[in-house]
Amino acid sequence: MEPTGTIVFTSVGRPYYGFDIFSVNLPSTIDNPSSLTENRLTDGLSINFNGQFVNEDGSRLVYISERTGSARIYLNRTGDSSPEQLNSPPESLFHDRPAVRNGRLYFISTHEPPDKPFSGWSALYSTELDVEDMKSSALVQRLTPYGCVDYSPSISRSGKLIAVASYGSRRWGGEFHHLQTDIVVFHESEPSKRVVLCQNGGWPTWGGDSVVYFHRRVDDGWWSIFRVDLPHNFELSATILAPIRITPPGVHCFTPAAMHNNLGRIAIATRRKGKNYRHIEIFELDSQKFYPVTELLNPHCHHYNPFVSIESTTLGYHRFRGESESLIVQHLEQVTSPVHGLHMLRLSGSFPAFSPSGDLIAFNHDFDHNSGLKIVKSDGSKRWTLFENRTTFYNCWSPVDNNVIFTSIGPIFESERANVQIARVTFDPSNLTEDVSTIPTDIKFLTREETGNNAFPSCSPDGKSIVFRSGRSGQKNLYIVDAVNGEFDDGGIRQITEGPWIDTMPSWSPDGKLIAFSSNRHNVDTAEGAFGLYVMRPDGSGVSRIPVSVLQQERERLNHVCFSGDSEWLLFTSNLAGITVEPVSLPNHFQPYGDLYLVRLDGSGLQRLTWNGYENGTPAWHPKALLPMVATSSEEDEYDLGFSGLSLRGRTDGDKLKGQFEEPLWIQCDF
Repeated sequence: MEPTGTIVFTSVGRPYYGFDIFSVNLPSTIDNPSSLTENRLTDGLSINFNGQFVNEDGSRLVYISERTGSARIYLNRTGDSSPEQLNSPPESLFHDRPAVRNGRLYFISTHEPPDKPFSGWSALYSTELDVEDMKSSALVQRLTPYGCVDYSPSISRSGKLIAVASYGSRRWGGEFHHLQTDIVVFHESEPSKRVVLCQNGGWPTWGGDSVVYFHRRVDDGWWSIFRVDLPHNFELSATILAPIRITPPGVHCFTPAAMHNNLGRIAIATRRKGKNYRHIEIFELDSQKFYPVTELLNPHCHHYNPFVSIESTTLGYHRFRGESESLIVQHLEQVTSPVHGLHMLRLSGSFPAFSPSGDLIAFNHDFDHNSGLKIVKSDGSKRWTLFENRTTFYNCWSPVDNNVIFTSIGPIFESERANVQIARVTFDPSNLTEDVSTIPTDIKFLTREETGNNAFPSCSPDGKSIVFRSGRSGQKNLYIVDAVNGEFDDGGIRQITEGPWIDTMPSWSPDGKLIAFSSNRHNVDTAEGAFGLYVMRPDGSGVSRIPVSVLQQERERLNHVCFSGDSEWLLFTSNLAGITVEPVSLPNHFQPYGDLYLVRLDGSGLQRLTWNGYENGTPAWHPKALLPMVATSSEEDEYDLGFSGLSLRGRTDGDKLKGQFEEPLWIQCDF
């Protein structure tokens, strides 16, 4: 049978982005910034990012928005306040970096899978801007050769030349701090004739039709902008060109945007030593001077991915739209699912667990020391706090008790000997009323103090036993403990896996026959961080590995596994699809290759569920079809927000939108 039900999961930081696209008119005298005025170009609904101007004066804009539950392309027309969703392949749930030249729309999409695992899905496509019917595949032209991966396209001013950051036909190497793509150029009319301008570069941008700028991380540790001048016969040359570094060390510079009408200047995103925020600056090539733009307007806000109008008079970028008492983050956001009959929800929190009926979801709000344990209605309409002021992670709701939740209490991401305990949390469901926000609870520890790192509980379908991971032996293996009395009675705990490896994140099947888990037992000495999926019987016998990828299984990072309601499918997070976007262009994601996948127990039916540049993980699966409550309003300036995850007014239950996200932690500024 095909999978059905509802999946709820986490995207790290994503609910708090609140991105809108803004612009400033560039003054004719660059060292006189007093005339800078910022204008918001998008409508404050969902997140809006990675824009490009369509016309010469910058009054029309194409951009990406997630307002319909996936990353789609939108167009803002002059004088029209309602954005228009542009046509694109209907099967595509991810688009990026749109641009329009000479009536054609260019964009990145991930709707065509590669023929092998650990290969990216991102490829460049084009179509006529004003076509009405995208059902015919002939209307969409793939410009990236099959078997290759392209990111971050840039179209020359004439529209005749295209540059991309290309990973080529290589399999993803596992690194994401710096992808080491190549700058590839080709004629729009002959996309198969590609020329590698230079190696090790990303995010190209055209200056006219003859100059390409790009970013690169240099051996001295700084991200810098480089320049390549195209020879007249570049299409016939097989020589890789030597680029020139144009920005100095001492400041990180990335995601450049060249000015077609002023080749002596480029707009860049910078991250300076001693500064906490990414800002947009103008760099003048001749004088080697930086001129601040966004720091003068919003000094305490990150600004991303600049772009410039064709006439170089308007500068655009996206940033957090700003705090507002009327803007909240909804608890649950509907995400478009590629599987008919399978609903998907993004949670503003981590480690969700469904109640037996599916009406409630237990979760941890964040990873800090006060995360505690919360419950939210599965329609997103109300949230309660069970307890706070404890570091808590990973939850499991008893399948037979509406008032029992199991959780891990103690520090996360710690060693085998760290003091983490499995706790049984009970409460009175009658206290879950609309007029209260905190519920009295009883917390009972099932594991003994100082027995090591005990975490990731999963309850048997009869509610009598808990399988969990423990480091008490010096290795992280799996144990089963009594779900009521824990290990405090004789015979209350037994070890079911044993070895010098890590077995973790177990999940008990709803039919009680199997336990699925992640393990590095197959490559404990060869590949750090690589985990595969395994299943076994509850007595520890019959251990077998799920053959998710046929080749290079030692590279798998398969985690956060759970069963479907019929025990026929496994849901998990994976690195099988490589990288979807250049990570330096996003806020921090610890693993920006974390996509959700489904697979049958025999390894067949592998299917990707999420497409984005985020770290998606910690999923839970309930067999019932559930949908979040749609926030609506009768006021003219408000929206139907069923997919957006943001409520403008009229809702008080949620988190205030504060733009709480970080820059990539691997961008070091303390040299």
